[in-house]
Amino acid sequence: MSLVIATPQLLATAALDLASIGSQVSAANAAAAMPTTEVVAAAADEVSAAIAGLFGAHARQYQALSVQVAAFHEQFVQALTAAAGRYASTEAAVERSLLGAVNAPTEALLGRPLIGNGADGTAPGQPGAAGGLLFGQRWQRRGWRVRSNRRQRRRGRVDRQRRQRRGRWYRRGRRCRWERGVVVGQRRQRRCRRHQRGRRHRGCGR
Repeated sequence: MSLVIATPQLLATAALDLASIGSQVSAANAAAAMPTTEVVAAAADEVSAAIAGLFGAHARQYQALSVQVAAFHEQFVQALTAAAGRYASTEAAVERSLLGAVNAPTEALLGRPLIGNGADGTAPGQPGAAGGLLFGQRWQRRGWRVRSNRRQRRRGRVDRQRRQRRGRWYRRGRRCRWERGVVVGQRRQRRCRRHQRGRRHRGCGR
């Protein structure tokens, strides 16, 4: 039993991360090449010149090794990217073969697959390919909005009625209305909640 788990998406992400790391390291090596390979002697004596030459030689060796490491890093990134592509293509081929074996009886009998997503129509009003009987998303006519079931339609109708009712009561309560009082010849105001508290507000006529 193999304990190796490979995901094409994770491999592709790792390849991109490694490529960015390699570019950053190459940029740092290029920036450090000039000040390290051309070291100026501290004095005019032979010892200072020998020390500067030694440091310059080590820097040049490091630059040569860094070029080799960068080439190896690039090859590794290319191999990782190719492996991710091969894993993805292999998984797609296996999935197609399994779906073909599973959907063959239902397609032969009913003309529809057992598992699989449908396809949308290519032209306005044209039906698309049907989805799976057991599992899969249904198709939509191009330019039409299809609700999945009756519960969503009922919920949308109730929400619309609730919004309309809420707006009607809001418009009705914005301004306090006048009505005739019990005493003849007098008019009294049916006060809103803010007037009952003794406050004035913009929506009322008083």
